Amino acid sequence: MAEQARKLTESEIAEALQALPEWSVENGKLHRQYQFKSFVEAFGFMTSAALIAESMNHHPEWFNVYHKVAVDLQTHSVGAISTYDVALAKRMEALAQRA
Repeated sequence: MAEQARKLTESEIAEALQALPEWSVENGKLHRQYQFKSFVEAFGFMTSAALIAESMNHHPEWFNVYHKVAVDLQTHSVGAISTYDVALAKRMEALAQRA
């Protein structure tokens, strides 16, 4: 990503969550659980999201069991939710809509 990650304020996080209605804040991280029709769809989502994350040099914490993918986003370099996390969450949402 070209710009530096910037820690978001509580009000900025609340505003971002309005555009990401399935996301929440859990343990200081943006959190979302996706559910797909099958393991193959879940894994396909993760593969596509991994390519995006790598291109952004911003990698999620995630966990997959069968058709579910749990995602947690926090920027470790700033120790909080940042602009990077919101950007990646939005891109993941766009991917999930196509799945």
